[in-house]
Formats: sequence, C-alpha cells, structure tokens
Amino acid sequence: MTKVLVIDDEDTLRETTIAVLRSNGFEALGATNGGEGIELARTTLPDLIICDIRMELVNGYQMLTAIRNDSVTATIPFILMTSNPDRQGMRQGMELGADDYLPKPFSSSELISAVNTRLKKHRLMVEKAEAKLQELRARMSTAIPHELRTPLNGILGFADIMRKDYQNLQPQEIAKMSERIYRNGKRLLRLVENYMIHAQIGSHSLDPNQKELLLRSRTEVKSTIEELTNEKAQENGRASDLELHLGPGAAAVSPQYFVKIVEELVDNAFRYSAKGTRVYISTVDEDDAILVMIIDKGRGMTAEQTRNIGAYVQFDRTVYEQQGSGLGLTVAKYLCEMHGGVLSIQSDHGQGTTVTVRLPRAVDLPIAS
Repeated sequence: MTKVLVIDDEDTLRETTIAVLRSNGFEALGATNGGEGIELARTTLPDLIICDIRMELVNGYQMLTAIRNDSVTATIPFILMTSNPDRQGMRQGMELGADDYLPKPFSSSELISAVNTRLKKHRLMVEKAEAKLQELRARMSTAIPHELRTPLNGILGFADIMRKDYQNLQPQEIAKMSERIYRNGKRLLRLVENYMIHAQIGSHSLDPNQKELLLRSRTEVKSTIEELTNEKAQENGRASDLELHLGPGAAAVSPQYFVKIVEELVDNAFRYSAKGTRVYISTVDEDDAILVMIIDKGRGMTAEQTRNIGAYVQFDRTVYEQQGSGLGLTVAKYLCEMHGGVLSIQSDHGQGTTVTVRLPRAVDLPIAS
C-alpha cells in the first residue's frame, strides 16, 4: 500500500487530509510539526510527503531542506501546502527541491489528484532510471569482456608460442612477438586506467583547493602532442597519414591528464578512419584558452549518435567490427571538464569527425627576484 506522510500543526486539517487519503486506499500517517515529520520520514520512508509551509519550530522549507540533504530520504516526492501561495515562496520551494504545491483550502478531489499525479511522475522517473541502468549493465556485459579479452588473448597467444616453441624460433621472430605482447600489454593497461577514472566520475567533486591546484598545472602543448601523436601513428601504421599544425602555448592541465585526453582522441581518430586518409591535429593559442582540434575523414556519426555518446556505447555493431567501449571519449570529456575545459564534437556520417578541446591557458607566473 502506498504510504503518505502528512505534516501540519493544524490538527483539523491534518486529520481531515489523513482521512481522505485513507478512504482512497492510501496508508496515511501524520506529524504535528517539522521535527516529528523529519524523524517519521527517516524511520517509515513514505512514498510521498505532504507538508505545510507555516509551522512553528521547523517550517516547511526547513523540513524540505532536511529531507533533501539526507541520502535516505532525498528522493521522496514532496508536496508543499500553503494558504498564501506567492511567486517568491513557490520559487524558494522549487529551488529547495519541492515537487509540487497544494494551495489551501483544497477539496478532496484536488488532494487525491495532486497525490496521484506526483506519484505517477515519480514512478515514471524511477522506471526510466532503472531502464537506463539495465541498458548500462547490458552494454558493460558486452563491451568490457570484449575490450579486455582482445589484448589479453594477444598476450597469452604470443607468450604461449614463445613458451612452447622457443627452441625453434629465430631472434627476429621472438622480437616481433615480444613487441606484440608489449603493445597488447599497453592497451590493456590503458583500458584498466580508463575504467578506474570512469569509476571515480561522479563519486566526488573537486573542492576549491583541488581545482586551484589543477588550474596551476602546466603542459607545453606542442612538444607533448608531437611526441604522443607520432608514437600513436607509428603504432597504427599510419605515420604518413598524420598531419600536424601546432603552435606554441601551454595549457593549465596536468601533463598526465593532458596526455590521456589527447591519447584517447587520437586513438579514436586512427581507429575509425581508413588507412591512407588524413588525420589532422592543430592547436590555437587564444587569449585565455588553448584549442586542440583533431580531425579525421573516417566514418563519422549521425546527429543522434553524437548526442548519445557515453561509456560502453557502441554504434553500428552489426556493420563494423566490435571495437571500443565508448569509454575513452567519456574519460577525455570528464578530464577536460575537471580542468575547467570543454570537449565538443562535430561529426557527419560518412564524412568524418572533428573533436575540439578547449582548455584554460596556463598563466605565466612571475619569477621571484
């Protein structure tokens, strides 16, 4: 049975509201003030709270704040009752997290309508969230095993050959197999790093001191991109496809994270474009920002696919070989935003993709005399 908590210090209205709810099939309980209401909400976990604004000791706004600040009760739908609805008060309630308003006096039908409407909306939100969670689980169950097994199979396969047939292998054959094992090991390490970074997304927010430290970081853009992209081009057999247009400048981002951002974007550019097509990388030093643009002439994405980019999302799986988990792009975007930057994507299906990274420009600190 759906449980509704009614909080009002006016005894008659509270008891009448409870009676109407019970006569319409709800389990209803009441609290005579905000303090009692907070305790009942935590101990009984109602499906909906109806609370008067004007109460002594703890008013409706304070009650709402307490409910929203408690992780146990934070998602409970909350309806505020008021005998004097005004725009400022309604705005204050909505900013604190109220779901609806119920002006007093109200009829039985208005009460039940407000309750049913709010419960229905909350149920739809829960169902939508559960559907997204189920979809994410399904994507992870497909993407993670594939992404991890691919390099791991390479490592185990070549290692097994070297282990069993080492006496008959020539030095150059061992060298080639060792190189393949090394590359697969690096790919596996990168995947694990990405999963670890993604697992931290949303688990905590940066405090002002951490953010200030990040923005004081400094990475020389040109030399870092040159070294990294030439290495990636060699790894992908695409050295002749790489075209760099890099200018001087430093970004306010830690070198470790800048390398991660560029590595993921360049890897995608090579992975999803054909050998023999150009991959362009350029930088622009603006007054307050460094822009890095990575352009490929690959298969691109539709507008809908661009909107739906996220971790463990793969497109055109039935047409193309299953590659990538969508995680690298998500991690790159997160790291950009963590440093106060922006990552944007412009893509045309069948034409190619342009990814633009805008990061704060590093401030040249004065040299101490």
